[in-house]
This record gives sequence, C-alpha cells and structure tokens, in this order.
Amino acid sequence: MSFQTARPYTLLSIGAALMTIALKTGAYFLTGSVGLLSDALESGINLVAALAAFWALSFAATPADEDHPFGHNKAEYFSSGLESILIVVAAIGIAVVAVGRLSSPQPLEQLGVGLFLTLIATAINGGVAWILLRAGKRLRSITLRADAHHLFTDVWTSGGVILGILLVKLTGWLILDPIIALCVAASILVSGAKLLQETGAGLLDTSLPLEERDRITNIFSRYEPQGIHFHALRTRVSGSRRFVTFHVLVPGSWTVQQGHDLCEDVEEAIVEALPGANVVSHMEPLEDPKSWTDLELDRSIDR
Repeated sequence: MSFQTARPYTLLSIGAALMTIALKTGAYFLTGSVGLLSDALESGINLVAALAAFWALSFAATPADEDHPFGHNKAEYFSSGLESILIVVAAIGIAVVAVGRLSSPQPLEQLGVGLFLTLIATAINGGVAWILLRAGKRLRSITLRADAHHLFTDVWTSGGVILGILLVKLTGWLILDPIIALCVAASILVSGAKLLQETGAGLLDTSLPLEERDRITNIFSRYEPQGIHFHALRTRVSGSRRFVTFHVLVPGSWTVQQGHDLCEDVEEAIVEALPGANVVSHMEPLEDPKSWTDLELDRSIDR
C-alpha cells in the first residue's frame, strides 16, 4: 500500500480504530477486566486522533494564499497537539478506574474469548502502525508518525494487559489486573508527553535535523574553493515542508547573471539533497563590509 499524500492513510487509521474499539470493548464486557477497559479507552483516543489527523492533513494540503504565503502545513501540529492532550486525559481516566479496583478487585470471566478478541485488535493495530510509520517517514508527516507511534504504544500496552490477565488466570491474584492497568496508564502518559514535546518543537520553528544540515554545508563546500562564501544559514521545519535560507557572497566584479546562475545551481543542489525543500538565497558582494554585518543571523550547525 503506497499513496502519494498522507491523507489517505488516515482513513486506514480511522477504520482500524473503529474495529479495535469494537473488539476491545467486547473483550472488556466479556471479562470485566479493567486492564482491557483501559485498552479500549486508548483505542477510543486513537479514533479521535485519526479523525483530527484527517482534518489536519486536509487543511495542510490546501494551497498557499495571500494570508498564508508559506502554506498551511502547521495545521498538522494541531492534530498532534490534540492527540497529546487526549492521551494524557485517557491516562488519568485509566488510573482513576484502576485505583478503585485496587481496593476492591473483581473476578474476571470468559478470559479465553476476551484474550482472543484482544489479540486480533492488537494485530490490526500493529499492521496499521507499521504502514503509517513507513508512510510518515517517506512523506515527512509528523501527523502520520505521531499516529504510528501511538498505535505502537497501544500494541505494547495491549501486550502488557494480555500478560497481566494471563498472570491473573495462573495465580488467581486479582489485584494484578488493576496494577497492569496503572502501568498502561503510565506508559500512555509518557507517550503523550513525548508527542507534546515534538509538537511544541514544530510550532517553535525548530531547525532541520543535524544530518540534513550537514547535507547543506557539504553542498556549500563544493563552491568555496572558487572563492565563494556562505553564511546566515537558517532552516526550519513546518509540518512536512522544509525551509532553507542563506546568503551567498560572490566577487563584486561578477555580473548579475553570473551570480544568479550560481545561486540557481546551489539551490537546485539543495533541493536534490532535500526533496521538496523551499530554498531561498540572497546574493551579496564579497568586498562590501555590509555583506559581513549580518553574521549574527547565522544558524549553522556549529550553533
């Protein structure tokens, strides 16, 4: 399965969430396990997050306009931010229910059928998460990557719940069920905190990863033996888009055409190294002292 845009993948996530909610809710009603209830609640969060992702990616795909000349890509961060908050809320809700069960553990019933339904739901989540993660990396979509990591968290927490129920069945210690649920809540809370941190970094116009900035500086180094200098490199990430700006210092004796051709070559090389990047250069004469007064704008990899 391979789409050219991120939005179709959210439909897959929505479908998976609906199926797993039905399966896990059924497992909870059959067994009475608070651990399975916590798992079903997290799938409900997955559904809300998938719906928000569909809206965010639809809005992010709209063309740039007069009021938003750089596009609408940051809409993706609304989705990941909402998912972060919902994850935290779900963790608190699970913990409240689990604490109540600690004081009054309840017997579990029909464990075989309940576990079977949970295993099917876990397999669905695992398969969809793998697809979303690959697509998110290929399309550079924080929304898809966030959804994938959340689903993978769901897979691991489901595994923990299943293990807890099996231990209850083997040992008869009913208190293990709420204890596992509390562990699930803690795991979900950590996942939400990490996602919230990544969302905040995106909203603050974080620079490109070091490896990608290295690609840019390596391109600059090809031209420096010709007496060309580069500075005031600035990069930022906005959803799936990347923005790069820098200054090019060339001999003042060059014609405008020569300088323009050089800038075009450098910009094309960067776009080839970072597909889809928006690259803007500014040409300045080497001999003019004013060309060197904007060094404080430098955002090179050494800073």
